[in-house]
Amino acid sequence: MKAMILAAGEGKRLQPLTLKTPKPLLKVGSSSLIEHQINRLSDIGIKNFIVNVSYLGEQITESLKDNSHYQNITFIEEPFPYGTGGALVNAMDRLGDDPFILCNADIFTKIDLTKLPSTTEAAHLIGTPNPKHNSDGDFSVLGNSVIINEQANHLTWSGISLINPKILKGCLEISFPFDIWNTVFKPFIKNQKITAHQDASLWIDVGTIDRLELARASLKEEN
Repeated sequence: MKAMILAAGEGKRLQPLTLKTPKPLLKVGSSSLIEHQINRLSDIGIKNFIVNVSYLGEQITESLKDNSHYQNITFIEEPFPYGTGGALVNAMDRLGDDPFILCNADIFTKIDLTKLPSTTEAAHLIGTPNPKHNSDGDFSVLGNSVIINEQANHLTWSGISLINPKILKGCLEISFPFDIWNTVFKPFIKNQKITAHQDASLWIDVGTIDRLELARASLKEEN
């Protein structure tokens, strides 16, 4: 199984830290955010990685190429960020036909990746209890199907999923950039084709300086 890590974002809310350093290379402990994702995925047996890069992308490419532990990484350069959905469509020829794991680079988490199913008809999401910065949530679960309530939902998408690449075929004619949630997932959610489960383990969306410091503090407490 392959994994794709989304690493093309600009990280504007993390400025000035991201003026000269791309968000995925910000350190939590001795490892960068993206290294944390690669290490956790490697721990469950993932050997082949696809990483999309754009903003200061050469830094990400060089950093990971210099690490002898990371041998099977394919980098896809985007002249401008294609969005989370556009990045996947752009990578389709490298993703192949089998389900793959998708993971955001800019999270710090202890979510149990072994709980992901081995296959999916469309996509399977991991939800986390809503953090303060997303109190209305992204979705709820009925049975094991993802639903979206008109008002509040009790889960936030963790940015970790198992995706069947066939769901991307309907997006081939859409211009970049576009996001995965509204353009790719929502039509399948409407037809109850996307499943999910909840994991209440530590999960931090490292989108601001405060949350970066929270991730660093969480690692110190763990150690």
